[in-house]
Amino acid sequence: MHESFQRILTGAIFFLLTIAIAIFGYVLFGWELIDAIYMVIITIFGVGYGEVQPLETPAEKLFTIGVIVAGTSSAVYIVGGFVQMVTEGEINRAFESRRKTQGIERLERHSIVCGFGRMGEILAKKLHEARKPFAIVDNDPDRMALAESLGYLVRLGSAADEEVLKSVGIDRAKCLATVLSDDALNVFITLTARELNPNLTILARGELPSTGKKLQLAGADRIVLPAEIGALQMSNYITHPTVFEFLEQEEGRSTLNDLLSQINLQFTELAIGKNSLLRGRTIGELEVRGKGIFLVVALRRPNGEIFTHPPQSEMLDAGDTVMVMGHAGDIPQFARRHEVKHELRYRGAKLP
Repeated sequence: MHESFQRILTGAIFFLLTIAIAIFGYVLFGWELIDAIYMVIITIFGVGYGEVQPLETPAEKLFTIGVIVAGTSSAVYIVGGFVQMVTEGEINRAFESRRKTQGIERLERHSIVCGFGRMGEILAKKLHEARKPFAIVDNDPDRMALAESLGYLVRLGSAADEEVLKSVGIDRAKCLATVLSDDALNVFITLTARELNPNLTILARGELPSTGKKLQLAGADRIVLPAEIGALQMSNYITHPTVFEFLEQEEGRSTLNDLLSQINLQFTELAIGKNSLLRGRTIGELEVRGKGIFLVVALRRPNGEIFTHPPQSEMLDAGDTVMVMGHAGDIPQFARRHEVKHELRYRGAKLP
């Protein structure tokens, strides 16, 4: 783009110099200034009205030929610069569009965020910080421009459109979160997504409490009601003010998550694989091997069933996921020693 602009500037300078020199030359031949200007204009722009005065000498004829060649060449050079600028812009946009498309095509086991409003922006930020692959769908060009500027993969269009969801790889996706402020759209997107991918985990936002049942019937796995969550948090501020005042004293820590992260605690998932040394062991044996570096909070079976505070005698098998809480630096070492997959889920714990 810079090269084409430089070309236009060079051509314009040469064109203006050609006009100035041509006018000065005709004046030297003894022409009146107005006649010289008129002659230059009709010569360079090829109007073809004929000479203002007869070109009697060879010098006048050769000079006029030079004016025609120089003026026409500089004009063509300028036009070429404009064409190059437009072409480069189109090509760059095509390459950028292709780059973004390829980025989405490479996504596997990713999340799809439908809507980039207030909730969508926060959700995308958290996914980005956790380095989780995701793509955003929204039909607002301004919001999509903002998402692009933040380095997110985006798709401009309606998430209620099957083709749009297919273009962001819904068949390969792990999770879809529809966080639009329109309950009807969230229900329709949930229905469409569930039909396209029966194994997809769908998280849906609902503004009205009555929408929760509709979203469940549409196929949503989890329903989030922002108004209800906000009301509960406000009630906690009212009923337990001392707790919140304590948590907010140092460095703006407003939740228990922040407090626990300050003492290097975290919630973590330990996924038991086929080759894990923990396969065939019990929860009790897992804690013994952990030597007190963590506490077992829950156990999730491959079918999705979750046991809170599982008994010590519960046997572990491939595909199980154990949720533990412990020190951030110790758990990854334990996972490597016992060949289990370690995935950070939450820093700290949620405030009850």
